[in-house]
Amino acid sequence: MSTVVMDRRPTSASSSGPRTRLRVSLWLLVGLLALATARVVADADDIDSPGTLRAGLVLAMPIALAGLGGLWSERAGVVNIGLEGMMILGTLGAGYYTYHWGVWAGLLGAMVFGAIGGVLHAVATVVFGVDHIVSGVAVNIIAAGAAAFLAEVFFSGLQGGGPTQSPSLPEPPSFDFPVLADASTDLSAKGWFLLSDAGSVLSALTNDMSVFTLLALAAIAGSGWLLWRTAFGLRLRSCGEAPSSAETLGVNVYRYKFLAVTISGMLAGFAGCYLAVVASSGYANGQTNGRGFIGLAAMIFGNWRPGGLLAGSLLFGYTDAARLRSGGESVHALLLILAVGLLLLAVWQVRRGHRTSAIVAIVAAVVVAVWFALTDAIPGDFTQMTPYVTTLLVLSLASQRLRMPAADGLRYRRGQAG
Repeated sequence: MSTVVMDRRPTSASSSGPRTRLRVSLWLLVGLLALATARVVADADDIDSPGTLRAGLVLAMPIALAGLGGLWSERAGVVNIGLEGMMILGTLGAGYYTYHWGVWAGLLGAMVFGAIGGVLHAVATVVFGVDHIVSGVAVNIIAAGAAAFLAEVFFSGLQGGGPTQSPSLPEPPSFDFPVLADASTDLSAKGWFLLSDAGSVLSALTNDMSVFTLLALAAIAGSGWLLWRTAFGLRLRSCGEAPSSAETLGVNVYRYKFLAVTISGMLAGFAGCYLAVVASSGYANGQTNGRGFIGLAAMIFGNWRPGGLLAGSLLFGYTDAARLRSGGESVHALLLILAVGLLLLAVWQVRRGHRTSAIVAIVAAVVVAVWFALTDAIPGDFTQMTPYVTTLLVLSLASQRLRMPAADGLRYRRGQAG
C-alpha cells in the first residue's frame, strides 16, 4: 500500500515534460488558427485584438488564483467550497490596506484576510472533522456578512467611499517590454491572417503588463514545480491520495492538510486583491460575483493541475472580455468556432464507437452553424451568459478524463491506518 503513496511522480513528470509541452503548443496553435479564421470569415476584428486579449488576461487572473487555491487544498484532500468567501475577505483586505498604506501592503493584507478564512476552514475540517461542503458554505456566508459589516466600518466617511465601497485605489506598477511591445502592436494592426493574430497575442503580453499579473503567473508556475518536483509536494499530495499510508511513512497528515488549506486561503486572498486593484478600481460589496466558484470549476477542468486550471481560467476570462468589449459581434464569430469544434467532437465520438453521442454533436453543430449563418450578432441578453455557458460546455466535454485525488473530501483521523 505504501508504494502507491511514495511513487516516483517527479521522475515520471520530468520524462513526460517534452510531450506535454508539445501538446500544449499544438493546442495553442489550433486555438490561434481558430480565432484567425473566425476573425476573417465573420469580419470581427475585435475578436482577438490586443485590447480584448489583454482584458481577457486581466479577467482570468483572479479566477486562476482562486482555482490555484482550490488546487492546493484539494491536493491535500480537503474540498474547498469556501474559496468565494476567502476571495471576498481578500477584496476587503486589499481595499482597506491599499487605501491606507499602498498596493504592497494591500496585497499582504488581502492574503492575511484570505488566510483567516483558510484557517477557519482548516480548523473545522481537519481538526474537528466537519463535512467539507458544510464548512465551505459556512465560510462563504460568514465572509459575506463580515465583509458587508466591516466595509461600512472601514470606508464610511472617507472621501469617495461609502458603506458598500472603498475610495478609488492606486494601481500596482505596470510596464511595457521595450521594442517587442511596439513591434507586436504594429504587426497586429496590419490584418494579416494568423501573423497579425499572433502579433495581437504578443502585444497583449508585452504592453501594460501589471506586476501583479507576473506574480500570479509565477505563483501558478511555482506551485506546479513545488507540488510535482519536490519531496514536500509529494508528501502533500500523498495526503490527498492515501493519507493513512502517508501516516505510516511518517508524514504528519494533519500538518500538511492544515498548511495546504491556509495557503489556499492566501491564494484566494491574492485573487481578491487582484480583482480589487487591477481588474477594478477599488473594493465593492459583491464584486467577486461567483468568481471563487468559477475558479473551482477551472481547477476541475484542469484536472487538478496548474496548467490546466490556467487554461480554463483564460477561456472564461477571454469569453468574458469578448462579450464586454464588442458584445454580440465577437460572440457571433465564436459560434463558428463552436460549430467546427462540435463537428470534430462528432468525428472523435465515431472513432470511439459512441454513435449516439456523435449524432447529438452533429445536430448541435448544425444548429449552431445555422444560427451563425442567419444572424449578424447575438442578442445582448445571451452575451451576458457566454462565459458561463462556455464553462459548462467545456466542463461537460472534459468530464470523461477527470481524476480527482482519491481521498479528496474524505474525513481523516490520526491513527486510523492502524
